[in-house]
Amino acid sequence: MSTSTRTRILEVAAALVRESPDGDISTRAVCEAAKVGAPALYRHFGDKEGLLSAVVDHGFEKYLATKRERGETTDAVEDLRRGWDSHVAFALDNRNLYRLMNSPAMRTPPAAALESHRILTGDLERAAAQGRIRVAPELAAQMIMSANVGVALMLVSRPATFDDIEVSHRVRDALYATVLTPKPVQEESPSASADAEVPTVAARLSALLRKEHGAGLSTAEAALMKEWLGRVANARPEI
Repeated sequence: MSTSTRTRILEVAAALVRESPDGDISTRAVCEAAKVGAPALYRHFGDKEGLLSAVVDHGFEKYLATKRERGETTDAVEDLRRGWDSHVAFALDNRNLYRLMNSPAMRTPPAAALESHRILTGDLERAAAQGRIRVAPELAAQMIMSANVGVALMLVSRPATFDDIEVSHRVRDALYATVLTPKPVQEESPSASADAEVPTVAARLSALLRKEHGAGLSTAEAALMKEWLGRVANARPEI
C-alpha cells in the first residue's frame, strides 16, 4: 500500500541521516535500503529536499508532542526557561537531524520549525499578559529563537570548542534578563525607571487585546492599536 511505502521510505531515510557521518544522504541509498524505485520516492516526497523536510518533521514530532502535552503552568517565564533547555537537549540527542533542520540548503522551513516558533510565541504572549516582557512577543520570539538555535548549533557542530552546557545556561539567562522583567511591572519598586516600564506595559496591553479579541474595538481599530503598541513595545531606549 502507498501509505506503508511512504512510511518505509521515511523511516529508512531517518535512520540513514542518524547514522551518516555528516548527516547527508543520497536518494539512491534511500531507495536501495527501502527496496523501492526512484519513482516511488519522488511520487511521495517530490525531491530530495522534500524527503529531508519530511525526515525533520518526522523526527521533531516527538519533541513537539512533549511541548503540546506538557500543559501550561501559571509561571510563563519558567515555561520559557524549560523550553530553552528542552530545545538544546533535543539538539544534543539528535545532532544530525538538528543540523539538517537548520541547514541553509533547506529552502522551505520544515513544518516542525514553524510550529516550534508558534509555541514559543504563545508562551511569550502569556508572559506579556502577565506584564513580564519588555518587548512585543513577536520580537522576543525572534530574539530567543535566534539565540537558542545558535547556541544549540554550536554545541552540536563545534563540540571541541563548545564543550560545556553551562554556556547555554549563561546565554539563556543573559538574554532573558534583557527580554523579560524580574517581576510583573506593577510589582516593581517605585524607584524603577518609568521609561523602562512603558515598553512592558505596551506589550502587556497588546497581548491582552489579542486575548480579548479586540476588547470591543472594530477590526481596523484593533489592528491600528496593536500596531501602535507594537512600536512602543519594540522601541529601542535612547542612550
